[in-house]
Amino acid sequence: MARNIQSLERAAAMLRLLAGGERRLGLSDIASALGLAKGTAHGILRTLQAEGFVEQDDVSGRYQLGAELLRLGTTYLDVHELRARALVWTDDLARSSGESVYLGVLHQQGVLIVHHVFRPDDSRQVLEIGAMQPLHSTALGKVLSAYDPVAHSEVIEADRKPFTDRTVCELESFENVLDITRARGYAADVEETWEGVAGVAAPIHDRRRMPVGAVGITGAVERLCRDGELRPELIAAVRDCARAVSRDLGAGRF
Repeated sequence: MARNIQSLERAAAMLRLLAGGERRLGLSDIASALGLAKGTAHGILRTLQAEGFVEQDDVSGRYQLGAELLRLGTTYLDVHELRARALVWTDDLARSSGESVYLGVLHQQGVLIVHHVFRPDDSRQVLEIGAMQPLHSTALGKVLSAYDPVAHSEVIEADRKPFTDRTVCELESFENVLDITRARGYAADVEETWEGVAGVAAPIHDRRRMPVGAVGITGAVERLCRDGELRPELIAAVRDCARAVSRDLGAGRF
C-alpha cells in the first residue's frame, strides 16, 4: 500500500481546523490543536499562504482560510450546479437534434467536458465526460473564448496549432471569429478540429450574467450542414438550450 505524504496530511488537517473552528486562529492554537511543533506549523502555514489557501491578519497575526480555497470550492459548486440544471435541457436537445450534446467549461487552457449526452441512435459511442477539447478550434472553445475574459486571455497566449487546413490560427483572423461569435450568439466548427465533423455551441450564463460554460452539438458534416452551412434549425435549438439552462441558473432573459 502506498504511504501517505505526511506534509499533505498535515496541511489538509490545518485547512479543516481553520474551516471548522473560530474565524481566525493563532499559530500557537493551530500547532497545539494538531500536535505540531510551532516551527513545523509555521512552515506549512507559510506555504499555504503563498498559494492563497490561507490568509494572515496583519494586525492580530491570526490565520483564516484564503480566497483561493474559496474560489476552488465555488468552481466545484458551479460546475455541479451547471450539470444539474442542464440535464433535462441537454437530453431534450439530443432528442430534437438527433446529435451528441456536450457541456463544457474552461479548465487549464482548454474545454473540459462535464456532461455528454449520446446521439439518440443505435450507433456505438464513447462517453467523453472528462475529455479536454481545444479552445481555438472547437465550437465550445470559441464560445468560451468569446464570452469569458479568462478564456480569451488563455487562448491568445496559447499555441493555436492547426488540426486541419480549416483551423483558424492567426491572431487577427481568430479575433475576427470571436467578434462574429459574439455578434450572432453562437460559434461554429466545420471541420476545424476533426475532418468530417461539425459543431455548433452557445454560451451559458449564471445569475450574475457571467459566462459559466457552453453547450453544443457535434456530428457528421453531412447531417449538421446544408449547402456548406450549419442548418439554421440546429443553431436555433442549441441557442434555445443555452438560454433555458441560463434561465434555470438565474440569468433571466438573454
